[in-house]
Amino acid sequence: MESKDLWVELKPGQPSYMVLRGTYGEKVYRAFRMTRQGVRWRFWRIYNDIYISAFEALLFVETTFGTQLRDHAIRISKERYALRQEAMRSEFESASAVWGEGEDSPKLPVSESDQTKRPDYEPHESNAAEGARSREPRGDGR
Repeated sequence: MESKDLWVELKPGQPSYMVLRGTYGEKVYRAFRMTRQGVRWRFWRIYNDIYISAFEALLFVETTFGTQLRDHAIRISKERYALRQEAMRSEFESASAVWGEGEDSPKLPVSESDQTKRPDYEPHESNAAEGARSREPRGDGR
């Protein structure tokens, strides 16, 4: 789809907003696999909601704290963007391939009920007594 088919106009108001213009019917469906209404909704969401909100946040931060952090923020956002692009190009790897299955792999906390299901589980004396008490029949029939 060519850029001459679509363009953006600013609609003045309080607040102003952007409008997508052009002849976008079958071309849009073929290019983006969505209806005209879908294109209008996504345009509104991305450009008039997300994009403008990002600038609102920048304006708030920079009027409150100044612009001295802008260079750092731009650098960090470029690094994050590059990492995200790299992650999308890479193939899926299982966690065991990344971390390995040796002793250095991260250990997740295991709940007590999970521990009792293990074949090598041996309860501590205090836990064994507690477990025995919990299995005793209650006087109220439960």
